[in-house]
Amino acid sequence: MNKTWRRLVERRELFGFAALDGDERMVGFVHYHFHISTWSPAGCCYLEDLFVDPLGRGRGTGRALIEAVYRAADERGVTRVYWHTENTNARAQVLYNQVGYLTPFLQFRRRP
Repeated sequence: MNKTWRRLVERRELFGFAALDGDERMVGFVHYHFHISTWSPAGCCYLEDLFVDPLGRGRGTGRALIEAVYRAADERGVTRVYWHTENTNARAQVLYNQVGYLTPFLQFRRRP
């Protein structure tokens, strides 16, 4: 079992939800984790990965998965949930603007 799935199954560091269709087939999933923060006394929740099958997009699956993460954060008393997306991912940004707001921050990474 790869490390990501092991973490999900063991529910130690990484958490996730799956969205199933009427035939119990997975049509989407989300991974998230919690971390401490100097900016938020209750910590933060990073929504790391959200995927919905292209054939099932536009049917509320992505929204339901994000809202499930919101509920998990609420249960832990965490008020800051955040995520990233590519600036060219216009379709996803339509949903993200409905369930969240765009911050003014840019992401920088260490050069290889």
